[in-house]
Amino acid sequence: RGAARQVAGYLGVGGVVEWLVQARQFESFNRMSAFVVHDLKNLVAQLSLLMANAARHRDNPEFQQDMLDTVENVLGRMQGLLMQLRAGTRPVEPPGAVPVVEAIEAAIRAKRGLRPEPRLEVDPELRHAAVLAHRDRLERVIGHLVQNAAEATPNDGTIRVRLARGGELARIEVEDNGKGMSEQFIREQLFKPFRSTKDHGMGIGAFESREYVREIGGALDVESRENGGTIFRIRLPLA
Repeated sequence: RGAARQVAGYLGVGGVVEWLVQARQFESFNRMSAFVVHDLKNLVAQLSLLMANAARHRDNPEFQQDMLDTVENVLGRMQGLLMQLRAGTRPVEPPGAVPVVEAIEAAIRAKRGLRPEPRLEVDPELRHAAVLAHRDRLERVIGHLVQNAAEATPNDGTIRVRLARGGELARIEVEDNGKGMSEQFIREQLFKPFRSTKDHGMGIGAFESREYVREIGGALDVESRENGGTIFRIRLPLA
């Protein structure tokens, strides 16, 4: 009878462990799905902006080329998201050397049509520098910060994206002179998942951005004041 109880106990524990493993797998998949849906929402917004401009500029050869480039970029990013879903929460590949200026320019280019238009300022010393990251994910983080800056800034405002050096780190700054944020909002809501002040926001962009930057050994912080603008700073190890 004692042996039977012990065996039954082992079987019970084994069943619980198996259930916990499955639950964690579903939790991981659901979390990744939320990030993917957030990125898809931004891609849909990009295509919507393209279609809105098509009615006025579809006969312009420059717009036609720009449209093809945009669709190609969106397709590549969607394929990357599908690969990320299949791979789970782990990156498809380990971090590698990413030319940081190219990544910033691609992120800004992916947000073409935003107003005010971002201005890029690069320290000449870092013109050919690289950081340890994943190209697509780094571009998404920078693009998210640029998108947020545009949404918080009037059309006659300014958005500056700066690249400078801070010791052995590259420092990427996205600065705007928009409506800014209060200290309480930054402390209690900004980096909390599923909290958003936007009507159609999901509330995971800032959270995902900070988690990814930390994952690759960097840091993301913010400086802001109400009606005084905002500066997001990304610090990443130089490759």
